[in-house]
Amino acid sequence: MDGDKDGGMMYQGVIMSGFGGQGIISAGILLAYSGMVDGKHVTFFPAYGAEMRGGTANCSVVVSSEEVASPVVSRPDSLIVMNEPSLTRFEPALKPEGLLLINTSLISSKPKRADINPISITANQIAEEIGSIKVANMVMIGSLINHTKAVSLESVIKTLPKVYPRAKKEILDMNVEALKKGVML
Repeated sequence: MDGDKDGGMMYQGVIMSGFGGQGIISAGILLAYSGMVDGKHVTFFPAYGAEMRGGTANCSVVVSSEEVASPVVSRPDSLIVMNEPSLTRFEPALKPEGLLLINTSLISSKPKRADINPISITANQIAEEIGSIKVANMVMIGSLINHTKAVSLESVIKTLPKVYPRAKKEILDMNVEALKKGVML
């Protein structure tokens, strides 16, 4: 279910997945924290592959207007995939009519299902244009915000320094720019 502007029930289960080092886990923490700032109920559940950097990492985030029964998202409403193995692994779990955000900088395969809403985003390329490949995850979060309205862009920007307390101002500024570019996609 998408957010309801009339104050109705809102529930968004998201899985984000990619290589370790792509900022998957920190992006999940940011999304969950932003939901709390927006006054919503949230859960965050990380999962790591065999090794941190280079292995696969994924996380489940739920943002809801109601209390969340389980932090595990087995049938996500939305899916962010940053690499090829993530598309293969998680596409089958996506709910029908679900949102699939694909990092086409690293994924050449097309989704196999016709009952989902895929959006191709050249996240790495956009991030490099901004100045750091490390903000590719923020491009994807921006697009997720645009399509789901699960959290507000304002809360994500406000939360960035809390999730990345050691980041220099120029890095935070690049993250904000990446979020804003993603919101346009």
